[in-house]
Amino acid sequence: MPHPTPYPVRLADEITRQLAEHLARLPPNEATPLIARILDPDDGALGGATHLVATGSTFAKFQAERGVLPAEVWLALGRAANELNDIAVDLDDHRETLRHVSTQPGHDNCPGLRDQRVV
Repeated sequence: MPHPTPYPVRLADEITRQLAEHLARLPPNEATPLIARILDPDDGALGGATHLVATGSTFAKFQAERGVLPAEVWLALGRAANELNDIAVDLDDHRETLRHVSTQPGHDNCPGLRDQRVV
């Protein structure tokens, strides 16, 4: 008999699904601030995901030391946390630009952006 999916896993799945659906439907002038918020390394989903992966790496290290998980799992999570952090640092260079663009009225009427939607 399969175990029911724990609530935190269902919640994470639902958040991911809803963000993707909303983002796909938004016009560019509304999508840009959402993207800026998601990619914010301090308060956004990217920063949160980086923290979660780093925490998972710490947990995996403990489990690897006890022989419950292979060390490769711990190392992979550590590498993933480092790579996510590097991405956040790279994107942080563009934080002000994203904020500025997302607050400009009417930029969704620019040619080429008006009908652009993620499909």
